[in-house]
Amino acid sequence: MVTIRRFEERAARSYTEAKIGGYCHLNLGEEATVVGLMAALEPTDYVYANYREHGYALARGISPERAMAELYGRTDGVSRGWGGSMHMFDPGVRFMGGYGIVGGQVPLATGTALAIDYRGGSEAVVCLMGDGTTNIGAFHESLNIAALWGLPIVYVVNNNGLGMGTTVEQSSAEPELHKRAGSYRMDSVRVDGSDPLAVLDATRDALASARAGRPFLLEAMTGRMKGHSVVDPARYRSPEESAAARAADPVAAFAATLRERGVLDADEVAAIDADVTAEVAAAAAFADASPHPDVSTLFDYTYATPVANDSRRLPGEALFPAPPRPLAHSGAEARR
Repeated sequence: MVTIRRFEERAARSYTEAKIGGYCHLNLGEEATVVGLMAALEPTDYVYANYREHGYALARGISPERAMAELYGRTDGVSRGWGGSMHMFDPGVRFMGGYGIVGGQVPLATGTALAIDYRGGSEAVVCLMGDGTTNIGAFHESLNIAALWGLPIVYVVNNNGLGMGTTVEQSSAEPELHKRAGSYRMDSVRVDGSDPLAVLDATRDALASARAGRPFLLEAMTGRMKGHSVVDPARYRSPEESAAARAADPVAAFAATLRERGVLDADEVAAIDADVTAEVAAAAAFADASPHPDVSTLFDYTYATPVANDSRRLPGEALFPAPPRPLAHSGAEARR
C-alpha cells in the first residue's frame, strides 16, 4: 500500500514536470482495495484493468522501475514506452492491460473467461472497472453471457462515488451497484474498500465461486483523494467533501491498525516509508535514464503476427500518393 501511495505521488509530481504525457489517473485513496484484490489471486489468474491501473500493475508484480519508465514513455517501460499511463501490459504476470475506453476491458475479460472454460482450465479472471462503467451496454452484455455460460470471472466495481464529476446517485437509478448482478441471477457483495483484509476475504470468496462456474460481482466502496485525473482540480467537490476524502486515508488507517495489533511499531512504519520513498525515487531516476523508443518501432507491437494489409506508414504520411497535377493549357487550347 505504501509503495502504491508513494509511486502515485511521484507520478503526479512527474506529470507537473512534463515528464509524463497524455492522461494520468491515480490510485490515491484506493490502495487498500488494490492490495486486497491482488493478494487473493493465483499467479495463473488473469487481470484486466481500466485506465486507473498503476497500483494494480505494481501489486501484480510489475516493478516500479518498469512501471515508471512506461509512464515516462521510455523503452524500458513495461509496454516498451508505447502504452503510457493507461496501457500497461505484461502477459508474464497475466496483467492483460489497462484500457483507455470506458468498459473496453469488460468484453475482453469475459472472452478470456470463456477461453478458460472452453479449455477446461482452473484459472479465473478478475475484471476491474469504475462505477461509471456499470451504465454502459457492454457491462450488461458481458454479465449476461457470463451468467448464462457459468464463466470463471469476478467483476470488480471500484465505487468511489464519482464518475468523473458526477455522483453515482445522479447517474444510476440503483446506486447500490452490486445489486445489478441480480438481474442475471449472479451472486454479489458490497465490501469496505478501505479495509484490505475485508477486500482480501471477499475476493477469495468471489474467486472460489467463479472457479466453481458461478461468476461474481464484487463492489468495493473506495475513495478518491484527488480529482479524476492529475489535471482535474475537482471543483465539483465542496471543501468539506475534499477534506473528508483526505481524512479517510486507507494507508494511514491500516498502519494504525497494525500498530494497535502489535504487528508494527511507529519506528517500523517510518522505516517502511523511508525505504519505499527511496525505491520510488530510484524508479524515477531509472525512468529518466531510459531512452525514448525509436519511431521505427512504432508498429512493431500492433499485431501478434504479420498482417498483409497492415499499413506501416508513420503518422502524417499520406495513405495514398497525391494525384498528378493537371497540365496547364492556354486559353485557346481550352476552347478547342
